[in-house]
Amino acid sequence: QVQLVESGGGLVQAGGSLRLSCAASGSGRGINLMDWYREAPGKQRELVAVITSGGNTNYADSVKGRFTISRDNAKNTMYLQMNSLKPEDTAVYYCSATSGLARYWGQGTQVTVSS
Repeated sequence: QVQLVESGGGLVQAGGSLRLSCAASGSGRGINLMDWYREAPGKQRELVAVITSGGNTNYADSVKGRFTISRDNAKNTMYLQMNSLKPEDTAVYYCSATSGLARYWGQGTQVTVSS
């Protein structure tokens, strides 16, 4: 079992920045992929960014150049640095981790970007 706890969400004006964190615990088998997803009201949950245990990353086109995903394997923590935020980035952001064949989810953290 892996427990994930997100933090760092909040209200920010357009053009501002936020840094989300996702702390993982209980990862006895080790964590492979870690991802950030987001879900806006009335929309499906979408992948924002992914990072492998080796540090390879990939991003949704909508956030490329503005968001940076990173992880500290020693601390079992993943981050999402979000810059140049736009109102359309408003959503609940979820972190996810894959350990073995299982995928785990955090409880989500709200990000609201005002225009």
